[in-house]
Amino acid sequence: MSGYLARRFIAALVLLWLVSSAVFLFVRLLPGDPALIILGASDASQPTAEQVATVRGELGLDKPLPEQYVTYLGNLIRGQLGESFVTGRPVILDLRVRLGRTLQIMLPAIFLASLVGIVLGTLAARARGRLLDPILGATGLVGYSVPVFVIGNVLVLIFAISLGVLPPSGYVDLAEDPVRSLRYMTMPIVALALGPLAVTMRMTRTMIVDELALDYVRTARAKGLRDRLVIYRHVLKNAMLPVVAVIGLQVGAALSGSVIVEYVFNWPGMGRLLLQSVGARDYPLIQGIVLLGSALFAFVNFVTDVAYFYFNPRLRAR
Repeated sequence: MSGYLARRFIAALVLLWLVSSAVFLFVRLLPGDPALIILGASDASQPTAEQVATVRGELGLDKPLPEQYVTYLGNLIRGQLGESFVTGRPVILDLRVRLGRTLQIMLPAIFLASLVGIVLGTLAARARGRLLDPILGATGLVGYSVPVFVIGNVLVLIFAISLGVLPPSGYVDLAEDPVRSLRYMTMPIVALALGPLAVTMRMTRTMIVDELALDYVRTARAKGLRDRLVIYRHVLKNAMLPVVAVIGLQVGAALSGSVIVEYVFNWPGMGRLLLQSVGARDYPLIQGIVLLGSALFAFVNFVTDVAYFYFNPRLRAR
C-alpha cells in the first residue's frame, strides 16, 4: 500500500508544479498591463512612461521572465504566495478568509450530491422498467445538462422573487448569525450540488444495473435472499468503486462551478475573488487562487485513491 500511495503522492506534487508553471505563464499572456490598471489609466488620463516604469519596477515586472519564474518558484518552496498588486496584503491572508467561505458552500454541496445521488441512483436501478426510473432519469438529465448559472438564476426567480422565502444574494458570517447564514447558503449549495448529484446518480444506477446482471446476484436470489438485502449487502459495495472515483472528480466540477455560483449569489469566496483579480490583472492573487484550488483538488484525488485502494481488493493484492 505504501508504494501505491507514494506514487500517487509524487504524481500530485508533479501536477501542482505543472499547474503553478502554467498559471505563471498564462497570467502574463493576459492583455493589459497591471501597472496601467493600478495607475488608473483611461482614455481621458494616461500615466507617463516614467510612472509606468516605476510601478513595474516596484511589482518586479521589469525583470526578465525566467528570473521572475525562479523567484516565483523560490517563494512557493518557502510557502510564500507573494503580495497582492492591488491591496499590498499577503495573498495567503486573503485566501485564508475566502477559502473558508467557498468551503462553506462547496463541502455541503458535495456531501448532498453524493448522498442523494447514491440514494436516487439505487432507487432508479431497483425501479428499472417502472415509471420511477425514467422520471429520475429525466431529473438527472436536467441537472446534468443545464448550466449552473441558469440553475442559480431559476432558483432566485422561484424562491427569492416569486415565493420570497430566501434572500436572493449576499453573505452573513456563520458565527455571527447561524440561522440567517444558513438562509443565504441554501440556494448556492443547491445550485452547486445539482450537477454533481446528477452525475453521481447516473453512475450509481449504471453500475448497480450492471452488477444485478452478474452470476453472484442470481445465486443470491436463488438462495432466497430478498432483493433489498442483495442490493445493500452485496451489489452496492461492488458498485461503489467507480462511484467513489466519480465523486472525487466532482470536487473539480464544484470548484469550477463555485466561480459562477459565487458571482450569481454575490458570495464572497475564492471564485468571486478570482474574477476580481483577473479584472485587476493581480498576478500574485490569480496564481495563489489557482494554485490553492489545484492543491485542494489534488488532495481530494489523493483521498479518493486511498478510498479506491480500500474498496478494490485487486489493488490490495498487488
